[in-house]
Amino acid sequence: MTLQLRPSDDVEYRQLTADAAMPVEQTVEWDAYDATVPGRAPWGRLVAWEGRDAVAVVSFSKVAVGAGVSWLWAKFGPVWLAEPTPERERALRDQLAASLRRVDPGIAFVRLHARYDDMDLVPVMQGITFDSTVVVDLTGTPEDVMSRMKKRGRRDVRKAEREEGLTVTEDTGLDRAAFDELYALFEETGERAAFGVHPADRYFEMMRLVGPEIMRMFVVREAGVPVAWAQVNVIGSHATYSIGASGEAARHSGAPDLLQWEIMQRLQAEGVTSYDLGGVGSEEFDSLAGLTLFKTKFHPDVVPAAAARDLPVRTAVYRALVTGRDLKQKARRGLARVRRR
Repeated sequence: MTLQLRPSDDVEYRQLTADAAMPVEQTVEWDAYDATVPGRAPWGRLVAWEGRDAVAVVSFSKVAVGAGVSWLWAKFGPVWLAEPTPERERALRDQLAASLRRVDPGIAFVRLHARYDDMDLVPVMQGITFDSTVVVDLTGTPEDVMSRMKKRGRRDVRKAEREEGLTVTEDTGLDRAAFDELYALFEETGERAAFGVHPADRYFEMMRLVGPEIMRMFVVREAGVPVAWAQVNVIGSHATYSIGASGEAARHSGAPDLLQWEIMQRLQAEGVTSYDLGGVGSEEFDSLAGLTLFKTKFHPDVVPAAAARDLPVRTAVYRALVTGRDLKQKARRGLARVRRR
Protein backbone atom coordinates (compact mmCIF):
# COMPACT_ATOMS: atom_id res chain seq x y z
CA MET A 1 0.00 0.00 0.00
CA THR A 2 1.43 3.40 -1.01
CA LEU A 3 1.86 5.94 1.79
CA GLN A 4 0.66 9.48 1.12
CA LEU A 5 1.22 12.63 3.18
CA ARG A 6 -1.58 15.20 3.43
CA PRO A 7 -2.03 18.38 5.46
CA SER A 8 -4.38 18.18 8.43
CA ASP A 9 -6.45 20.74 10.29
CA ASP A 10 -6.83 20.81 14.07
CA VAL A 11 -10.22 19.07 14.10
CA GLU A 12 -9.09 16.09 12.05
CA TYR A 13 -5.78 15.92 13.92
CA ARG A 14 -7.52 15.77 17.32
CA GLN A 15 -9.90 13.09 16.10
CA LEU A 16 -7.13 10.90 14.71
CA THR A 17 -5.01 11.16 17.86
CA ALA A 18 -7.79 10.84 20.45
CA ASP A 19 -6.59 7.41 21.59
CA ALA A 20 -2.86 7.79 20.85
CA ALA A 21 -0.03 8.13 23.37
CA MET A 22 0.73 11.70 22.37
CA PRO A 23 3.91 13.59 23.31
CA VAL A 24 2.86 17.09 24.36
CA GLU A 25 5.10 18.59 21.66
CA GLN A 26 2.96 16.85 19.03
CA THR A 27 -0.36 18.21 20.31
CA VAL A 28 -2.43 21.14 19.10
CA GLU A 29 -2.07 22.68 22.58
CA TRP A 30 1.69 23.00 22.10
CA ASP A 31 1.22 25.65 19.38
CA ALA A 32 0.31 28.35 21.93
CA TYR A 33 3.73 28.01 23.56
CA ASP A 34 5.63 27.38 20.33
CA ALA A 35 4.45 30.71 18.95
CA THR A 36 6.10 32.61 21.85
CA VAL A 37 9.65 31.24 21.41
CA PRO A 38 11.87 33.68 19.49
CA GLY A 39 12.89 32.36 16.09
CA ARG A 40 10.35 29.54 16.21
CA ALA A 41 6.74 29.15 15.06
CA PRO A 42 4.19 26.41 14.39
CA TRP A 43 4.55 25.24 10.79
CA GLY A 44 1.69 22.78 10.32
CA ARG A 45 0.53 19.20 10.65
CA LEU A 46 0.57 16.23 8.30
CA VAL A 47 -1.12 12.85 8.28
CA ALA A 48 0.34 9.75 6.59
CA TRP A 49 -2.37 7.69 4.90
CA GLU A 50 -2.38 4.20 3.49
CA GLY A 51 -5.60 4.14 1.54
CA ARG A 52 -8.30 5.15 4.03
CA ASP A 53 -6.19 4.33 7.07
CA ALA A 54 -4.22 7.02 8.90
CA VAL A 55 -0.94 5.38 9.95
CA ALA A 56 0.94 8.37 11.38
CA VAL A 57 0.58 12.04 12.31
CA VAL A 58 3.26 14.66 12.70
CA SER A 59 3.32 18.29 13.82
CA PHE A 60 6.21 20.63 12.99
CA SER A 61 7.82 23.75 14.38
CA LYS A 62 9.77 25.98 12.01
CA VAL A 63 13.08 27.27 13.33
CA ALA A 64 14.80 30.22 11.67
CA VAL A 65 18.57 30.07 11.12
CA GLY A 66 19.05 33.31 9.21
CA ALA A 67 19.60 34.52 5.64
CA GLY A 68 16.35 32.88 4.59
CA VAL A 69 17.40 29.46 5.89
CA SER A 70 15.28 27.47 8.35
CA TRP A 71 14.62 23.92 9.51
CA LEU A 72 11.66 21.93 10.77
CA TRP A 73 11.53 20.25 14.16
CA ALA A 74 9.07 17.38 14.74
CA LYS A 75 9.91 16.83 18.40
CA PHE A 76 8.94 13.28 19.38
CA GLY A 77 7.19 12.89 16.05
CA PRO A 78 5.98 11.30 13.89
CA VAL A 79 3.45 9.64 16.17
CA TRP A 80 2.64 6.27 14.63
CA LEU A 81 -0.93 5.02 14.72
CA ALA A 82 0.17 1.77 13.06
CA GLU A 83 3.35 -0.29 13.36
CA PRO A 84 6.31 1.95 12.36
CA THR A 85 8.10 -0.45 10.05
CA PRO A 86 11.39 0.61 8.39
CA GLU A 87 9.54 0.81 5.07
CA ARG A 88 6.81 3.08 6.47
CA GLU A 89 9.30 5.37 8.18
CA ARG A 90 11.38 5.71 5.01
CA ALA A 91 8.34 6.29 2.79
CA LEU A 92 7.15 9.11 5.06
CA ARG A 93 10.56 10.78 5.03
CA ASP A 94 10.98 10.43 1.26
CA GLN A 95 7.62 12.08 0.62
CA LEU A 96 8.31 14.79 3.18
CA ALA A 97 11.72 15.72 1.73
CA ALA A 98 10.43 15.76 -1.84
CA SER A 99 7.46 17.96 -0.89
CA LEU A 100 9.60 20.44 1.03
CA ARG A 101 11.99 20.87 -1.87
CA ARG A 102 9.00 21.96 -3.95
CA VAL A 103 7.06 24.13 -1.52
CA ASP A 104 9.69 25.67 0.80
CA PRO A 105 13.23 25.90 -0.61
CA GLY A 106 14.47 27.68 2.50
CA ILE A 107 14.19 24.55 4.65
CA ALA A 108 17.62 22.96 4.95
CA PHE A 109 16.71 19.91 7.02
CA VAL A 110 14.10 18.27 9.20
CA ARG A 111 14.76 16.95 12.68
CA LEU A 112 12.42 14.08 13.51
CA HIS A 113 12.41 10.78 15.37
CA ALA A 114 12.99 7.35 13.85
CA ARG A 115 12.94 3.89 15.35
CA TYR A 116 15.13 2.56 12.53
CA ASP A 117 18.26 4.26 11.24
CA ASP A 118 18.75 4.56 7.48
CA MET A 119 21.05 6.08 4.87
CA ASP A 120 18.95 9.25 4.52
CA LEU A 121 19.42 10.14 8.20
CA VAL A 122 22.37 11.61 10.07
CA PRO A 123 23.01 12.18 13.79
CA VAL A 124 21.50 15.41 15.10
CA MET A 125 23.69 18.44 14.56
CA GLN A 126 23.35 19.40 18.22
CA GLY A 127 21.34 18.42 21.26
CA ILE A 128 20.76 15.25 23.28
CA THR A 129 18.57 12.37 22.17
CA PHE A 130 17.95 8.78 23.26
CA ASP A 131 16.82 5.48 21.78
CA SER A 132 15.74 3.72 24.98
CA THR A 133 13.27 4.49 27.75
CA VAL A 134 11.47 2.98 30.75
CA VAL A 135 7.68 2.79 30.74
CA VAL A 136 6.02 1.95 34.06
CA ASP A 137 2.90 -0.22 33.80
CA LEU A 138 0.26 1.42 36.02
CA THR A 139 -2.48 -1.13 35.46
CA GLY A 140 -3.94 -3.01 38.41
CA THR A 141 -3.56 -1.78 41.97
CA PRO A 142 -0.78 0.18 43.73
CA GLU A 143 0.37 -3.18 45.13
CA ASP A 144 0.62 -4.52 41.57
CA VAL A 145 2.75 -1.55 40.52
CA MET A 146 4.99 -2.01 43.57
CA SER A 147 5.37 -5.73 42.86
CA ARG A 148 6.66 -4.99 39.34
CA MET A 149 9.47 -2.80 40.67
CA LYS A 150 12.97 -4.08 41.22
CA LYS A 151 13.69 -5.20 44.77
CA ARG A 152 15.93 -2.17 45.18
CA GLY A 153 13.12 0.12 44.05
CA ARG A 154 10.69 -1.27 46.62
CA ARG A 155 13.33 -0.95 49.33
CA ASP A 156 14.16 2.67 48.47
CA VAL A 157 10.50 3.73 48.28
CA ARG A 158 9.68 2.13 51.63
CA LYS A 159 12.73 3.74 53.19
CA ALA A 160 11.68 7.16 51.87
CA GLU A 161 8.14 6.64 53.20
CA ARG A 162 9.61 6.27 56.69
CA GLU A 163 11.45 9.58 56.49
CA GLU A 164 9.79 12.07 58.83
CA GLY A 165 9.04 15.49 57.42
CA LEU A 166 8.75 14.48 53.74
CA THR A 167 5.44 15.42 52.12
CA VAL A 168 4.35 15.30 48.46
CA THR A 169 1.82 17.72 47.02
CA GLU A 170 0.50 18.50 43.57
CA ASP A 171 1.24 22.15 42.76
CA THR A 172 -0.19 22.23 39.24
CA GLY A 173 -1.08 25.76 38.15
CA LEU A 174 1.37 27.32 40.61
CA ASP A 175 2.02 31.07 40.40
CA ARG A 176 5.29 32.65 39.31
CA ALA A 177 6.64 33.23 42.83
CA ALA A 178 6.13 29.57 43.70
CA PHE A 179 7.76 28.48 40.44
CA ASP A 180 10.79 30.70 41.04
CA GLU A 181 11.40 28.82 44.30
CA LEU A 182 11.37 25.53 42.40
CA TYR A 183 13.49 26.92 39.57
CA ALA A 184 16.34 27.55 42.00
CA LEU A 185 16.44 23.77 42.56
CA PHE A 186 16.50 23.26 38.79
CA GLU A 187 19.54 25.54 38.46
CA GLU A 188 21.26 23.61 41.24
CA THR A 189 20.50 20.31 39.48
CA GLY A 190 21.76 21.62 36.16
CA GLU A 191 25.02 22.76 37.70
CA ARG A 192 25.52 19.43 39.49
CA ALA A 193 24.67 17.32 36.42
CA ALA A 194 26.40 19.69 33.95
CA PHE A 195 23.42 20.45 31.74
CA GLY A 196 22.18 23.87 30.64
CA VAL A 197 18.83 25.30 31.65
CA HIS A 198 16.68 27.92 29.93
CA PRO A 199 15.57 31.07 31.77
CA ALA A 200 12.70 30.58 34.21
CA ASP A 201 10.31 32.54 31.96
CA ARG A 202 10.49 29.86 29.29
CA TYR A 203 9.40 27.00 31.55
CA PHE A 204 6.74 29.00 33.35
CA GLU A 205 5.19 30.23 30.09
CA MET A 206 5.26 26.72 28.68
CA MET A 207 3.22 25.39 31.60
CA ARG A 208 0.87 28.37 31.58
CA LEU A 209 0.15 28.29 27.85
CA VAL A 210 -0.12 24.54 27.34
CA GLY A 211 -2.33 24.42 30.41
CA PRO A 212 -2.70 22.58 33.73
CA GLU A 213 -4.92 19.91 32.17
CA ILE A 214 -1.77 18.51 30.53
CA MET A 215 1.22 19.92 32.38
CA ARG A 216 1.18 18.80 36.01
CA MET A 217 3.60 19.73 38.79
CA PHE A 218 4.43 17.55 41.81
CA VAL A 219 6.66 18.71 44.67
CA VAL A 220 8.21 16.95 47.67
CA ARG A 221 9.04 19.11 50.68
CA GLU A 222 11.05 18.50 53.81
CA ALA A 223 9.89 20.52 56.79
CA GLY A 224 7.94 22.69 54.35
CA VAL A 225 10.90 23.46 52.07
CA PRO A 226 10.93 22.14 48.46
CA VAL A 227 13.67 19.57 47.99
CA ALA A 228 12.59 17.91 44.72
CA TRP A 229 9.96 18.31 42.00
CA ALA A 230 8.79 16.76 38.77
CA GLN A 231 6.79 18.16 35.86
CA VAL A 232 4.67 15.44 34.23
CA ASN A 233 2.62 15.62 31.03
CA VAL A 234 -0.68 13.72 31.18
CA ILE A 235 -2.66 13.12 27.99
CA GLY A 236 -5.49 10.62 28.18
CA SER A 237 -4.31 7.38 29.75
CA HIS A 238 -0.62 8.08 29.12
CA ALA A 239 1.80 10.19 31.17
CA THR A 240 5.38 11.26 30.53
CA TYR A 241 7.97 12.56 32.99
CA SER A 242 9.25 15.77 31.41
CA ILE A 243 11.67 17.70 33.63
CA GLY A 244 12.53 17.72 37.32
CA ALA A 245 15.04 18.74 39.95
CA SER A 246 16.34 17.72 43.34
CA GLY A 247 18.63 19.31 45.91
CA GLU A 248 21.64 17.58 47.39
CA ALA A 249 19.82 16.87 50.66
CA ALA A 250 17.00 15.14 48.80
CA ARG A 251 19.39 12.59 47.38
CA HIS A 252 20.13 11.31 50.90
CA SER A 253 16.55 11.32 52.18
CA GLY A 254 15.14 9.42 49.20
CA ALA A 255 12.83 12.30 48.27
CA PRO A 256 13.05 11.61 44.49
CA ASP A 257 11.97 7.99 45.08
CA LEU A 258 9.03 9.06 47.23
CA LEU A 259 8.08 11.71 44.67
CA GLN A 260 7.94 9.26 41.76
CA TRP A 261 6.02 6.69 43.80
CA GLU A 262 3.42 9.27 44.85
CA ILE A 263 3.08 10.45 41.24
CA MET A 264 2.47 6.88 40.08
CA GLN A 265 -0.22 6.29 42.67
CA ARG A 266 -2.02 9.55 41.90
CA LEU A 267 -1.91 8.95 38.15
CA GLN A 268 -3.13 5.39 38.58
CA ALA A 269 -6.09 6.60 40.65
CA GLU A 270 -7.04 8.88 37.73
CA GLY A 271 -7.05 6.02 35.22
CA VAL A 272 -3.60 6.57 33.69
CA THR A 273 -2.23 3.18 32.60
CA SER A 274 1.35 3.96 31.50
CA TYR A 275 4.02 6.35 32.75
CA ASP A 276 7.04 6.98 30.51
CA LEU A 277 10.06 7.99 32.59
CA GLY A 278 11.91 9.31 29.55
CA GLY A 279 15.34 8.57 28.15
CA VAL A 280 17.92 6.22 29.62
CA GLY A 281 21.37 5.26 28.46
CA SER A 282 22.18 2.82 25.68
CA GLU A 283 25.18 1.64 23.69
CA GLU A 284 24.80 4.55 21.25
CA PHE A 285 23.76 7.18 23.80
CA ASP A 286 25.87 6.33 26.84
CA SER A 287 25.80 9.89 28.22
CA LEU A 288 22.44 9.06 29.79
CA ALA A 289 23.70 5.93 31.54
CA GLY A 290 23.44 7.62 34.94
CA LEU A 291 19.66 7.86 34.54
CA THR A 292 19.25 4.14 33.89
CA LEU A 293 20.06 3.09 37.44
CA PHE A 294 17.40 5.36 38.94
CA LYS A 295 14.61 4.84 36.43
CA THR A 296 14.85 1.06 36.18
CA LYS A 297 14.21 0.83 39.92
CA PHE A 298 10.56 1.50 39.15
CA HIS A 299 10.32 -0.94 36.25
CA PRO A 300 13.17 -3.24 35.22
CA ASP A 301 12.55 -3.33 31.47
CA VAL A 302 14.22 -0.90 29.09
CA VAL A 303 12.28 -0.55 25.85
CA PRO A 304 13.21 0.96 22.46
CA ALA A 305 12.36 4.56 21.68
CA ALA A 306 12.62 6.53 18.44
CA ALA A 307 15.78 8.63 18.48
CA ALA A 308 16.00 12.12 17.00
CA ARG A 309 17.81 12.27 13.66
CA ASP A 310 18.42 14.95 11.06
CA LEU A 311 17.00 14.50 7.57
CA PRO A 312 18.92 16.77 5.17
CA VAL A 313 16.62 18.32 2.57
CA ARG A 314 19.09 20.73 0.97
CA THR A 315 22.30 18.73 1.30
CA ALA A 316 24.75 21.52 0.43
CA VAL A 317 23.09 23.96 2.83
CA TYR A 318 23.04 21.35 5.58
CA ARG A 319 26.77 20.68 5.11
CA ALA A 320 27.43 24.41 5.35
CA LEU A 321 25.51 24.55 8.64
CA VAL A 322 27.53 21.64 10.01
CA THR A 323 30.76 23.36 8.99
CA GLY A 324 29.63 26.55 10.71
CA ARG A 325 28.82 24.61 13.87
CA ASP A 326 32.25 22.95 13.84
CA LEU A 327 34.03 26.29 13.45
CA LYS A 328 32.07 27.78 16.36
CA GLN A 329 32.92 24.83 18.58
CA LYS A 330 36.58 25.07 17.64
CA ALA A 331 36.58 28.80 18.45
CA ARG A 332 34.96 28.16 21.86
CA ARG A 333 37.55 25.50 22.72
CA GLY A 334 40.34 27.87 21.74
CA LEU A 335 38.89 30.67 23.86
CA ALA A 336 38.54 28.29 26.81
CA ARG A 337 42.22 27.32 26.52
CA VAL A 338 43.24 30.98 26.51
CA ARG A 339 41.19 31.69 29.62
CA ARG A 340 42.79 28.77 31.48
CA ARG A 341 46.30 30.15 30.94
